[in-house]
Amino acid sequence: MDKQNTKKNLIHIFLVIGLITTILSGCGNKEIQPLPIPVGENVGEQQENQPEIILQPEDFSSENLLNGIPIIGVREEKDGMFQSYLTGEWKDVDVAKRRPFAMIIPNNQQALPQYGLSAASIVFEAPVEGRLTRLLAFVEDYDDLDRIGPARSARDYFIYEAMGKEAIFCNWGLTVVYCGPLINSDRVDNVSNPVSGIDRGAAEAFKRVSRPGYATEYTGYMIIEGYNDAVRRLGYDTHYSSNFVPQFVFAAEFTRVEYADYPDATIIRPGGASSNSGGYGISRPSFEYNEDDRLYYRFDYGKKHIDEMNNQQLAYTNIVLQYTYGEVRDANDYLVFELHGSGKPVKIFTNGKVIDGTWRRSRDNEPAKYYDKDGHEIVLNQGKTWVCLIWEDFADFVEYE
Repeated sequence: MDKQNTKKNLIHIFLVIGLITTILSGCGNKEIQPLPIPVGENVGEQQENQPEIILQPEDFSSENLLNGIPIIGVREEKDGMFQSYLTGEWKDVDVAKRRPFAMIIPNNQQALPQYGLSAASIVFEAPVEGRLTRLLAFVEDYDDLDRIGPARSARDYFIYEAMGKEAIFCNWGLTVVYCGPLINSDRVDNVSNPVSGIDRGAAEAFKRVSRPGYATEYTGYMIIEGYNDAVRRLGYDTHYSSNFVPQFVFAAEFTRVEYADYPDATIIRPGGASSNSGGYGISRPSFEYNEDDRLYYRFDYGKKHIDEMNNQQLAYTNIVLQYTYGEVRDANDYLVFELHGSGKPVKIFTNGKVIDGTWRRSRDNEPAKYYDKDGHEIVLNQGKTWVCLIWEDFADFVEYE
């Protein structure tokens, strides 16, 4: 059986709604609904000669339940497919088990549109000097991607974010005084353009692309073929370690966490609607929820945030606002943010709802984890996630409705 048919088999599983309701009784205010069976022009052909598979009670054993919610428990390979640690979705095992790369990308208006950003399973956004934001794109599914960028320079808090997901950090430039000792240590696997301050350069992974009318600093891209060559030459492990800790807990396949009794939140403005100096007050990004596909669509600088690669608007299943301490660290306006600790607020947006909680992280090589008010990990719906790091001094500017 080939991988494509296997994937279709995994998708076309029929659910017995009454059985699900019985199993999930006692889930409180977190209603669980089966996902609709996809309908397409070839559905009849796909289902022909395929057995009907019914979820049984043992499929939701205590090991696969979290606070009454069916979740992805222990992952197992099925016919060459594996559930991604970054999205929860079934992907080719070679994709889902390999370490992603984490690419630094600018979000200046002068740099837009970015190329290849929609390929990222997770995007981490944080303020930088000048009160702009910069993006860290975690990409695991890059076999059909030719390049990504523009590539920009590193800040140390982005490196720490990549370390928590065991990603290979990719950048063009850096603040040497703050990033140099870290990125050049044996603690960080990096594919970096060989500029001043980089000990392990990877020139083969980067090149400039003609962009008439754009400043030179927004013309540098990472080339995926060159990235693969650099990873081989540098001898980096391409698979997660045995100590890998996934960041997110995802709902089980063919289920969706409704969070029916939680507040509605269909428009999210991380920096509010007016200008401010908190990092999101210049681009004033927003996310708008679409009930039809249950995705949050990204807007930036008052326009749809588009990927130049496919001319599509960026869209995500989950949005995370992770609040933390930050400060200006020197006269150059370089910033620093706390990415370790516990008890700081977090807001999770999924299925048009908002869940308040806290985040916790104790080690560099483990990610931040998100917990509700009762101390349970917050379950995300399967799909892509966008994380905004919120400078707590500017928390009052956050808006949602």
